[in-house]
Parts: sequence; C-alpha cells; structure tokens
Amino acid sequence: MSVLPPVRKDRVISQLPKCFSKGAALNTEDEFHGKVKTACQQQRTGTVGFKISKVIVVGDLAVGKTCLINRFCKDVFDKNYKATIGVDFEMERFEVLGVPFSLQLWDTAGQERFKCIASTYYRGAQAVIIVFDLTDVASLEHTRQWLEDAMKENDPTSVLLFLVGTKKDLSSPAQYTLIEQDAIKMADQMKAEYWAVSALSGENVREFFFRVASLTFEANVLAELEKTGSRRIGEVVQINSNSNNMSATSKRKQTNCCQ
Repeated sequence: MSVLPPVRKDRVISQLPKCFSKGAALNTEDEFHGKVKTACQQQRTGTVGFKISKVIVVGDLAVGKTCLINRFCKDVFDKNYKATIGVDFEMERFEVLGVPFSLQLWDTAGQERFKCIASTYYRGAQAVIIVFDLTDVASLEHTRQWLEDAMKENDPTSVLLFLVGTKKDLSSPAQYTLIEQDAIKMADQMKAEYWAVSALSGENVREFFFRVASLTFEANVLAELEKTGSRRIGEVVQINSNSNNMSATSKRKQTNCCQ
C-alpha cells in the first residue's frame, strides 16, 4: 500500500511546459524527449514513479523563498514576514505523462547564522532554485555565492539549475527591463534557466513549478533508461563472454580426446 498521497487533479502534466525566456532556458524544445514519451507509454520508467526528487531553494534573506513555495503549495501569501530558521520542506505530487512523480521542496534559511545548518541539507539535490529579489540588484549578485555553496554538496553535471527573480509586482517596467538583462546574463553563465515571478499575485508561479517538475522528471526517466540500457549491454557482454569460454573449453576437451 502506497504511503504517498494521491495526485491532485491540478497537478497533472501532459505536455512539456514552455520556458520563460528562450534566451535563458535549459531546454527550448516544445515537447518531452521522444525516449521519455515512449518509455511512459510503454510503462518502462522503472523506479521513477516511486522516487522522491529533492529540490533545494536558496537565496538571500527576505527575497521571498518561503512565499514562493507557499504560493504554489498552499496558494496563500502571508504579508507577515517570518524568517525561516534552518530548513523547512513541502512535498508536492505530480502526474507527468501518466506517471506519478514527487518533488520535495526544501526551503532553506537565508540568514548567515543559519547557513551551516541549511547547507547540510543541500546534498542529493536534483534541482537547485536560486532566488533573488527583482528590486534588489545586490541579491542577484549574491546568487553566485549561493550557487557555489549548493554545488559543494552536489555533482554539477547532474543538477538542474533555475535562477528565479521574485517580487515582479514591485518592479517598475523600466527597472525590470534593466535587471532582467543582467539576470539573463547571469543565468547563461550559471547554465541555469531564468524565470521572473510574483508570489503576491501568483504570476508565473504555477508555470514555473510545473516546468521544474517536468524537466526533473524528464532527467530522471532518461537516467533510468540509461541505467537499464547499461545493464542490458552488460548482460549481453556476460552472455557472450560465457559462450566464448564454453566454446574454448569444448575445443580443449576435443583436443585431449584425440591425443
């Protein structure tokens, strides 16, 4: 019997969500990878549907990390700011191409004195969301250090990176245009996907987390297919090796019989 909660109807993903900006995207394709779609149709996704994928959310104090998570998970916005102490997390269940998929969203403290506590939870992340305030240029500059801290505990080649600007509702059009240019450059340097959202209004929040879930799911399925393929290749090599050994043994026996 599954201990995981059922998937809500508003958490079903049947198509790959679009990126926010093609100039700073991890994937500009319009559809899921062909191998992923085939694997889902043939129910060959292995253990992906039973795994819980870890996503960590990092960034400066008061950039809106908790508000971002709460807007998506609980559809609420709390104007009374309370700093996260250490870490907190939320579990979200999705259904992607008919396969159940779970994300564990880790909300980490932005205060310097809690960094040591929070960093111990960075390990094992499959996606890292680096958050900055669109009205605070310094918070964008600080994302470099947050990325460096997160990568100390993870393999850079196997982690999906997202650079997210919050408080879009507080940024004037002129201010937003300027900081967006810098954010896209930063995202390009980080090899991250860029998004701009507003936890207050909810603008782009749902779309963003659906994108995170979809790309993380796709990466998990492709990794599972690669492992399955490696096992099959190994089995073929083992069988061929055994066949060759048996053939050699048979020839030696025939030679001994003739002597």
